[in-house]
Amino acid sequence: WWCLQGSHNQGREENPVPPDLLVSPSSQDGDLGSECPEDRGTWTGRLDFLLSCIGYCVGLGNVWRFPYRAYTNGGGAFLVPYFIMLAICGIPIFFMELSLGQFSSLGPLAVWKISPLFKGVGMGTILIVSLVAIYYNMIIAYVLFYLFASLTSDLPWQHCGNWWNTELCLDHHVIRAGNSSLPVNISNTVSPSEEYWSRYVLHIQGSSGIGDPGRIRWNLCLCLLLSWTIVYLCILKGVKSSGKVVYFTATFPYLILVMLLIRGVTLEGAWKGIQFYLTPQFDHLLSSKVWIEAALQIFYSLGVGFGGLLTFASYNTFHQNIYRDTFIVTLGNAITSILAGFAIFSVLGYMSQELGVPVNQVAKAGPGLAFVVYPQAMTMLPLSPFWSFMFFFMLLTLGLDSQFAFMETIVTAVTDEFPYYLRPKKASFSALICIALFLMGLILTTEGGMYWLVLLDDYSAGFGLMVVVITTCLVVTRVYGMKRFCRDIQMMLGFKPGPYFRACWMVLSPATMMALLVYNIVKYQPSEYGNYQFPTWAEALGILMGVLSCLMIPMGMVVAVLQEEGTLWERVQQASRPAMGWGPALEENRSGAYVGSLAGSQSPKPLMVHMRKYGGITRHVSCAMRGCPGLGGMQQREHSSADTCWGKWQGQGAKGHTRACRGTGTGNVAACLQSP
Repeated sequence: WWCLQGSHNQGREENPVPPDLLVSPSSQDGDLGSECPEDRGTWTGRLDFLLSCIGYCVGLGNVWRFPYRAYTNGGGAFLVPYFIMLAICGIPIFFMELSLGQFSSLGPLAVWKISPLFKGVGMGTILIVSLVAIYYNMIIAYVLFYLFASLTSDLPWQHCGNWWNTELCLDHHVIRAGNSSLPVNISNTVSPSEEYWSRYVLHIQGSSGIGDPGRIRWNLCLCLLLSWTIVYLCILKGVKSSGKVVYFTATFPYLILVMLLIRGVTLEGAWKGIQFYLTPQFDHLLSSKVWIEAALQIFYSLGVGFGGLLTFASYNTFHQNIYRDTFIVTLGNAITSILAGFAIFSVLGYMSQELGVPVNQVAKAGPGLAFVVYPQAMTMLPLSPFWSFMFFFMLLTLGLDSQFAFMETIVTAVTDEFPYYLRPKKASFSALICIALFLMGLILTTEGGMYWLVLLDDYSAGFGLMVVVITTCLVVTRVYGMKRFCRDIQMMLGFKPGPYFRACWMVLSPATMMALLVYNIVKYQPSEYGNYQFPTWAEALGILMGVLSCLMIPMGMVVAVLQEEGTLWERVQQASRPAMGWGPALEENRSGAYVGSLAGSQSPKPLMVHMRKYGGITRHVSCAMRGCPGLGGMQQREHSSADTCWGKWQGQGAKGHTRACRGTGTGNVAACLQSP
């Protein structure tokens, strides 16, 4: 607007008339407010952020992956590498993500104002989270299916004899009623719960493989629609609504977990399962695989790299004590995993005694535990429908918290990029994202949908996620600078991170994650589901999913370099420096190098918003509003925003400062020259 006014007022600048907006920002009662973007918002309660982080980190993996990983990697001895990897890799990266989000109050895309050259890292993060959100909500749909199936007096997977059962089905009640002198051979039999899962819920016999998805299972489709509806209603108003929901979804699972634990340890044979779970086998510690498994468990359990932590922290007040919150969430997550192991293995111990088989023959990980083994164990308990309902309700609340984070990450990332267009329509945009992901997830509701779910689970957040986290760590510590990053944290918390965090950020954490990446590549194994081997084209598609998120990084670099001026090396240097808008979101929190620096945008509206809120403008904004120095006509209109204009002035350097300001007119040259 000001650039256009300047072009019309050339030659009449002896008595320039300042706009009313500059004269009295507080007295303007026009419709300016309607053009201003809505406030980004913050958490409305003191515990909203902490409970959201706990709910995000404590998810399905704590129940169905940690116990299995523990007993297969040394039992109680696994806790040694687990807590060491938590200290080396988990806590430092967790704290780094929270610091980046809280300091900038920006989402996973806009936060790369810290170094625009690497904005592709944020793009890769959004791609990964979108793929994960598609299949993660399908798992919630499975949970809903079992939740509704538990609302009966007789669980449908309790007995054989249903239309979906085969001749191989063997009811565990037959085993218990059998004569001990005539043992039943169960080696070639299938449990009713396993056939219920594969032949009724999935109806996988209707598909010959991943290339033959078969028909849509409409009962699963409706459950998926319901799960997306629940997610949308909970994130409808962003963190203001999801921040209230987590008061229930983040705490209620602990109540159910304690109930399951108490019921489990009181069962006959429970100690057999717990002993199997925790008996230390210290010879396993000499194997590198155990340490890698511990690091992987930490990496995925805490959810680093998915953008959820950064997004949640971006809604904090500037001085929120995230240092304390980091230790509460990370240690609480570890303790929850261990507690879940007791609850799971106490029931598995009872189940193994009832079936007369070793614990290792009934213990499984992943969906096999949640939808086959544990449901079968529930049928052996009195009031089995009640305990089944409680178990699946716990899984539902655990899964929803993580799904809230995934969706909030996607929505926040995009709305922060286009705040004037999308932030006022955030509810509609969230609905559009949910609908799009629901439609993309319909293939998971087919008879061959499980094959696609396994493919997404194996590749969507594999080596691509590790590359994203490694790059983030290296950019913050080496490109942006460790001293500068520690100074930013001191602005927020009042103290700088100690030697422990600095050593982990500089060396230990990136080295550990690089070892994980190399291990995953060297030990690569094709995906499989049961006895089904995925075809080559499916493996290639899965690898492409992981590679595509990595390719976002060089693609973003190319775009950033092309937007700069000068030689190639000068462009790279300019693109790697923090953008003008980098820093605390509120002027009141800016100090030191950030004084007088206001985050820019794609239009001059942020300048008006700032002046209305604070009653004044900074020196470089004053120069920017007079038009881009040295640019005229159409170029001024193209570079009317403060961010772009200031970047152009910086690109010309101090040597061309005077020459750049001459085009602004006699009355503006002096003020422009006084700018830094």
